[in-house]
Amino acid sequence: MGSCCDYRDAPVTARMRRVLMIAMAINAGMFGVEITAGLAAQSVALQADALDFLGDAATYGITLFVLAMSARWRAAAALLKGVSMGLYGLFVLSAAVYHAASGTLPGAEIMGSVGFAALVANVVCALMLIGFRDGDANMRSVWLCSRNDAIGNIAVMAAAAGVFATDTGWPDAAVAAVMATLAFTSSWQVIRHALAELRAARLAPVSG
Repeated sequence: MGSCCDYRDAPVTARMRRVLMIAMAINAGMFGVEITAGLAAQSVALQADALDFLGDAATYGITLFVLAMSARWRAAAALLKGVSMGLYGLFVLSAAVYHAASGTLPGAEIMGSVGFAALVANVVCALMLIGFRDGDANMRSVWLCSRNDAIGNIAVMAAAAGVFATDTGWPDAAVAAVMATLAFTSSWQVIRHALAELRAARLAPVSG
């Protein structure tokens, strides 16, 4: 926890704000691209990834809003984001079950090409944010978002190959289920870290 404490006491830099604003713009733009492609291709994995882009754009916006606030406010924001990650995972898992049961056959070509474009976008975001991955729960949550998205994009491309090879929608649903599991895992990490920081903030002596 030492590095977290050091980070909380560090001044908010122009670089932090600039990186978060660029990442927010990239994620908002990719949401529009992926949700359109996901609906056209009838791919639950692409739609799930699109919603993840939307959630990440909101996450970066919240992070920007609380960046200069106290440690308690930043931890509370991280807690909210951790809960939203868990809800996203629950939605994606439900959608995966529905699509698997209904036998939907997604468009593999659209999945593969859009998945690759999304991977490039998320790798750019992850590289910009990698320097903040050991920060407080608020900054760690944005790093986890970008890391998870990059992993999810690779999985979407693998699902596209599976759909093409098997001519079934099962690979798409299976990848969506994996993405949901990853969201649950990250949700727990962020919530646990945020709760620890909230406890530390309550126990910290009041200055002045």
